[in-house]
Amino acid sequence: MSTRSIEHIFSPAQPHMVGDGFKVHNYIPSRIGGFERMDPFLMLDYNAPWQVPAGKRPLGVDVHPHRGFETVTIAYQGRVAHHDSAGNSGVIGEGEVQWMTAASGVLHKEYHEEEFTRTGGTFQMVQLWVNLPAKYKMSPPKYQGITRDQIAHYQLPSGMGELELIAGSYAGVQGPASTFSPVSLINAKLKAGGTAEFNFPAHHNTAVVIISGTFNVNGREARANDFVLLKNDGTQFTLEAIEAGIALVMSGEPLREPIAAHGPFVMNTRQQLIEAFNDFQAGKFGTLE
Repeated sequence: MSTRSIEHIFSPAQPHMVGDGFKVHNYIPSRIGGFERMDPFLMLDYNAPWQVPAGKRPLGVDVHPHRGFETVTIAYQGRVAHHDSAGNSGVIGEGEVQWMTAASGVLHKEYHEEEFTRTGGTFQMVQLWVNLPAKYKMSPPKYQGITRDQIAHYQLPSGMGELELIAGSYAGVQGPASTFSPVSLINAKLKAGGTAEFNFPAHHNTAVVIISGTFNVNGREARANDFVLLKNDGTQFTLEAIEAGIALVMSGEPLREPIAAHGPFVMNTRQQLIEAFNDFQAGKFGTLE
């Protein structure tokens, strides 16, 4: 095994609002310089801890379309509700995941869950867009609501923490998410002094988001809300918690296919984008109120 170098540690840029319910820092594509560098991960919005006041109307993003990729929402604090035009709905809370495959096209909306809206509180989440291989872009939509009891766990030695596997595997433990290409998403929850080693193929694009605490990533310090981009020059890296915390480890095999993206559609050609807009305008994505 060879050690991966760190390409860059990005601190969060100024946040922006997505709808009226999500106050996010964008890392992919804006901070890393385009879609290709973290292929198959097209987008990463990180909602750092945000104190949401109690209210009467759920905040969020109203009905909008998607085609050609998957949205993955990981909730760390707060509760998110979801509805889509394929008939799927659900609520995720702390430690849970919404994995929506838009594929050939859906309408959906996502917003603060009703009880969380009434009480308010701390809201923290990550949303990823994961590209679909060309052969699956027009497959039927599907939805995976992954609850806390479905997440797979790997206990680290000496009680120094655990790994929560959403997708991919670690030491024979398999995460529950079904993926269309090799993708790993793992929450490393470490106590101070705890370490975890990771090994992914060198050509897999790999990064770490520091959700809380302070970590050494191959000896380089990264703090809460930092995004650590690793080079493709090795296979192995180590996380060590300086302060107890959570780090989201993400790695995926690049698709290396053309990307044609505009707004909520990610296809392979401009003509496919035009078809997506036309199909949306023609009502072929279904209906959702």
